[in-house]
Amino acid sequence: MTPRARPPGAVAAVRLVSAPVRIADAETVRLLRAGDRVDVIAAPNSPMGGGGEARVVATGARVAEVPRSGETRSDGGALVVLSVPRSTAAALAGAGVTSQLAVTLC
Repeated sequence: MTPRARPPGAVAAVRLVSAPVRIADAETVRLLRAGDRVDVIAAPNSPMGGGGEARVVATGARVAEVPRSGETRSDGGALVVLSVPRSTAAALAGAGVTSQLAVTLC
């Protein structure tokens, strides 16, 4: 059996996974709703505010879940679940260990 050829210009479907992401500013997370699209930016953790430039880790990620009232951490962070390709989920997980994450609405 041979694989079926895609028509010219067709794009392969990308399989999405759920990626829990800790966003540093809980107030920003309160603005989000399921279905929103966001870019995720990583700013390296540094006690003096230096240590590298911010970088975009994910673009156009779909917000799948947001915390309910009272589900934020005492340090101000909030957990959101994003639907992203598997490779982006891995990049988000890695960035979350070394950086503070922020979102911008698309």
